[in-house]
Amino acid sequence: CIRDRLGAMRGLKYVVVMLALAVGGCSEEPELALPSPEEVASYYAYGGQLEAELNGNVVTVTVSQPAAQIRRGGTLWAKVGPYIVLFTDETHSLLEDFPGIAGIRVVTQVAGGPEVARALLTRAELTGVLWRRSLNIAGKARRDGTDRPSLLEDLVNWGEDHTDFEYSPRYTGR
Repeated sequence: CIRDRLGAMRGLKYVVVMLALAVGGCSEEPELALPSPEEVASYYAYGGQLEAELNGNVVTVTVSQPAAQIRRGGTLWAKVGPYIVLFTDETHSLLEDFPGIAGIRVVTQVAGGPEVARALLTRAELTGVLWRRSLNIAGKARRDGTDRPSLLEDLVNWGEDHTDFEYSPRYTGR
């Protein structure tokens, strides 16, 4: 009689464990929605020309950079262009609002002309603390970079450490 009870209890434990596993396995996947190009463009408050497109689950934002700015600022201004747009609250919000985005690429080009630089930031690259650091570095560069070029250099170094980047040799000598 005792053996029958122990056997029944073991059987009941087995059923409870299997049910728990089955219910846990039925949890819903998070929705991995992607924005439309128009939604992407609406996130950015950029004074120049901005175009957005999706290539799979990577958002590409293309912005124009004034040729006079590159002539005046040289290699440094050519390199910093993508990071000025990439390390922003807008990019962070876009990644937060659309979990299906794997990365955001910013491409800078001379207005209506050739590409100057590009940088791809993947979703997993920056934690909360690193995002705050990125926004701080980029904010200082945007605010004071013209008077203190070392802040632009800091942003370029940060960007190169945290993105896949490419610069046009035409503008950077690389």
